[in-house]
Amino acid sequence: MDFYARLGFSEAEVGEAWSHPYAVMTDGRVCLGLHQQSDFPSSLTFVKPDLLAHLMHFETLGLEFEIRRLGNDVFNEVGWQDGSGHLIRLVEARTFSPSKRKPLDSSLCGYFAELGLPAADANAAKTFWERLGFVGMEEPHAPLPHVACTSDSIDIGLYLPAHLPEPTLLFEVENLDKARTEMAGRGVTPSARVPGPLKAAAMLLHAPEGTPILIQAPS
Repeated sequence: MDFYARLGFSEAEVGEAWSHPYAVMTDGRVCLGLHQQSDFPSSLTFVKPDLLAHLMHFETLGLEFEIRRLGNDVFNEVGWQDGSGHLIRLVEARTFSPSKRKPLDSSLCGYFAELGLPAADANAAKTFWERLGFVGMEEPHAPLPHVACTSDSIDIGLYLPAHLPEPTLLFEVENLDKARTEMAGRGVTPSARVPGPLKAAAMLLHAPEGTPILIQAPS
């Protein structure tokens, strides 16, 4: 929590959806759930009100649920893996209160652009996300070539594992040097390594829990 606060994220008030300690940090666009539980797997988590009513639709898509907790006396959630092994979780309701953060506030990381996922078979991954309602589009001329899968809530980028070997938060900031200086003043040091094609036009952070944060200049 301290690491994200130093980057300019805000803490959101959480409820009691989980029995273990957890917190939510947000920049106003992306919400990061931090769970103090070793066997709580990392996941892309979406809120789907009235989850039970929509369950049949997801089953018709051929999804095989690895998490299935449903009933009148439990917090409803289901979860499954995409073809690359990334866990996707649907929960009945938000587990935190809306942040009081102003819409134009931003973190030192800049504008949250997308969640980047490694995908060895980008075409198969694109097809998977399109089945879930995303719109896939190839971006071969981007600084890091990828497939962009867009939605009205969050964008997913599908990248070569050689470029992004693990799920990564991608941001864009207007002035990289200024951001780097401000982070240094708050005790945040970027990694010396960035994906090869980006070279000096980006910096990479690693949060204490291991989440990679890639910050790029606008393309």
